[in-house]
Amino acid sequence: MKDLDEHKKIAVLIDADNAQYSKVKAILDEISAHGHVVIKRAYGDWSSDYLKNWKQSLNELAIQPIQQFAYTTGKNATDASMIIDAMDLLYSKKFDAFTLVSSDSDFTKLASRLREAEIFVFGVGEKKTPISFRNACDDFIFTENLGSDGAGGVSQESNNKDAVEGASALVPVLRKAWEQYQDDNGWANVASAGSFVKRSKPDFDPRTYGVTKLPEVIALLDNEFEMTKYKGKGIVNIVAYRPKNA
Repeated sequence: MKDLDEHKKIAVLIDADNAQYSKVKAILDEISAHGHVVIKRAYGDWSSDYLKNWKQSLNELAIQPIQQFAYTTGKNATDASMIIDAMDLLYSKKFDAFTLVSSDSDFTKLASRLREAEIFVFGVGEKKTPISFRNACDDFIFTENLGSDGAGGVSQESNNKDAVEGASALVPVLRKAWEQYQDDNGWANVASAGSFVKRSKPDFDPRTYGVTKLPEVIALLDNEFEMTKYKGKGIVNIVAYRPKNA
């Protein structure tokens, strides 16, 4: 996959039938941190009352609405239109990354095809998004983690126990990362482990657990892991962890 920086060109394609107009600005802000958003398109039947609340967001954020009439009941013409456009943009060879905004598993194959072409794929959707689509992306972002209410899966009112219970699902992948990256003293660099976790779970985001960084997630699991900090090269401090029963 291509490494992203501020010079990378990103195409953002939005399935308006399966996305929240109230989250679009937060989504674009999030994606813009990874590169230059060149194309912003939203697909749907804009003659339908179902999408009437999108108008302000489309205008303010300069998103191009792509009209797609629903030709028959039960067939999603919007998905087909968005997939065809994505392939046309892929073949133009002008983009380094695509963002697919939808909670619909119909875009699983598209995400896989883009990655086969060595294009970095962001997926953005709600937590109800099927795991198949989430895992087909390089990085999947939950809309619940974005915007003013983006405290993640753990609200401010939730106690530490809730956060620990949520993070406990990460224990197996954190153990596997430790097995791969542990040094002679049995410590694994959290930075290296973080890359492994993201590859294993594209939807991993510390914000889901009410924190902002992986070390804070590991700290929630203090019954499973211990951490240490030591001096690296220059002024860099390295944070490392290991299982308590190692």
